[in-house]
Amino acid sequence: MASNNKELTAGAGRQELAQQISGELAHGSTGDQYLTFVLGEESYGVDILRVQEIKGWTPVTRIPNSPDYLRGVLNLRGTIVPIIDLRMRFNMDNVEYTPVTVVIVVSVRSETRERIIGMVVDAVSDVLSVSAEDIRETPDFGGAVSTEYIRGLASVADQMVMLLDIDKMLTEGELKSLAAVSDVVAE
Repeated sequence: MASNNKELTAGAGRQELAQQISGELAHGSTGDQYLTFVLGEESYGVDILRVQEIKGWTPVTRIPNSPDYLRGVLNLRGTIVPIIDLRMRFNMDNVEYTPVTVVIVVSVRSETRERIIGMVVDAVSDVLSVSAEDIRETPDFGGAVSTEYIRGLASVADQMVMLLDIDKMLTEGELKSLAAVSDVVAE
């Protein structure tokens, strides 16, 4: 498992990360690659091949009567993208957005189609290469805690990184609702 172990900040940090991602994908590496980010004190990772864009936080168009975790929608080069706040989705404490708060735009696959959504996170961290044998199973909490969206756990230095399965982060019904909101706004 390899990590560049560098916390990235706003502006130049996002550009630096984009260059790093392009370079690492072009040169290849062993294992799967994950874009890691932080929410509070915890680290998470998503499959880097699903990441479309990393963008600084900008205000979104709010949608009335939508779930709390749906911050609104954003027009991204002509595509209406629903923006979800992962802190709220994971029932974490709500915090003020800062200059390092970013939106990670990802491609999510459902049973019926592929959708683009944005995830608000506290900050992006690094690109992490993890071999399959370095990924540990998610602990079984006996149904008390929903973990179907966690692909597994990886150790980086002294910290655990939760590797997310973004296709399972939202239910099929929630994805259909987000698609309906995007379609209505786009009309």
